[in-house]
Amino acid sequence: MNDVELARHIAGIAGKLLVELQASALFEGKALGKAGDRVANAFIMEALKENRPDDAILSEEEKDSPARLSAQRVWIVDPLDGTREYGERRTDWAVHVALAIDGKPVIGAVALPGLDLTLCSGRQLDIPGNGGKLRMLVSRTRPAREAVAVAQALDAELVPMGSAGAKAMAVIRGEADIYLHTGGQYEWDSAAPVAVAAAHGLHCSRLDGSPLVYNREDVYLPDLIICRPELAESVRRAVDEIVERAEADAGRSDGI
Repeated sequence: MNDVELARHIAGIAGKLLVELQASALFEGKALGKAGDRVANAFIMEALKENRPDDAILSEEEKDSPARLSAQRVWIVDPLDGTREYGERRTDWAVHVALAIDGKPVIGAVALPGLDLTLCSGRQLDIPGNGGKLRMLVSRTRPAREAVAVAQALDAELVPMGSAGAKAMAVIRGEADIYLHTGGQYEWDSAAPVAVAAAHGLHCSRLDGSPLVYNREDVYLPDLIICRPELAESVRRAVDEIVERAEADAGRSDGI
């Protein structure tokens, strides 16, 4: 089984375990989310250690080890992205399994178990077109002020959604055109979604246009843009204008 097949297989099985746990009625709300995190993480860690014993692993649910910093191959996983949505029995949650090689997320799988769907970097879909108004994905509970401002500048419709993986996959699936995040994330939040999105030809970058780099000592990776490639320049221009305006406003405040 190659790396893409392994990532897809592990993400898909973890998703099925999570769906079964939801259906068990043994847990509700936050307790369901916590149980889901533990169950999915235990399976993913065991599966990776069995099938790729020489690779390093960075998981949201595991204690980090500095040994991964010297590893060329590092699996970066979020066993349950969108714990709140999972606990609320929504469908906008995901399982992330990615492989970063020399800091670049080259392999990825994002399972959307609530939709019975897994997307990965090795199987490209045709992204549906959009002839209407632009649609921008934002957090359904904490939409970032900067993202809202960019949407206003582009006259884009806001589309609230839960997990980062669900939002990134929504662009691939043609449900939205832009996913812009500024509210703070970690490497496991975006590694698999970025790997899958990039493999489907989407633009993926930091807010300033720089590349998203993984397996760093500081795993905080707070912002990203995932969008149709033809929109990247206009999104970046809108971001720059908003940043410049904010800096100018701050300068005027300092002078008062």
